[in-house]
Amino acid sequence: MRLDINLATRRYEDAREFWTRWGLAVGLLAVFTLLLLGWTARSWMAAGKDRHNIADLEQMIDGRDHERTQAQSFLDLPANHSTREQSQFLNGLIRRKAFSWTLAFEALEQVMPPNLHVVSLRPEFNDQNLMLLDMKVAGESRSAAVELVHRMEGSARFQNAQLTGEQEQENGSAVVASVVAIYIPQEVSKDSGLDASKESGK
Repeated sequence: MRLDINLATRRYEDAREFWTRWGLAVGLLAVFTLLLLGWTARSWMAAGKDRHNIADLEQMIDGRDHERTQAQSFLDLPANHSTREQSQFLNGLIRRKAFSWTLAFEALEQVMPPNLHVVSLRPEFNDQNLMLLDMKVAGESRSAAVELVHRMEGSARFQNAQLTGEQEQENGSAVVASVVAIYIPQEVSKDSGLDASKESGK
């Protein structure tokens, strides 16, 4: 009678079976690691270009700010005080002369709810030299003024529309509301790439 006895102190392991089973996984992991390293290097190079472009833009902005500061300092000199005031006055007249009441009312007609009408309209310029329309509108309820503000927010002619106040008439039949919004003339909106034909087709 023959008995097969394994007297080895360690269990037999087939190295070929191990590499067959895990070799493919290790190879795929190595390829993935190389791809990840390549993508990281490429991203780092692209980020370097972006940092360089940002530095150039910041340098240009600093240069413009420096020029603006110098120009402002020159205008603030006592000898140039009258010239500065005259320049601001003339620029204001030019901007007001360029304001078209017809175009402004046409833009308002496109966003005005049917149960609301303009009582008064006063154009002025804010600190950023943007045209600001301060208007009073009257309607049967406050909801009409709120609807006007929503319509102006979706228009290419107006920005930052706000309902600043409201007052109910003594007879209670109407509500007068104050609305303020930045007005963008048609010529400016065309230059900025806004499509005016969409709004006119509403």
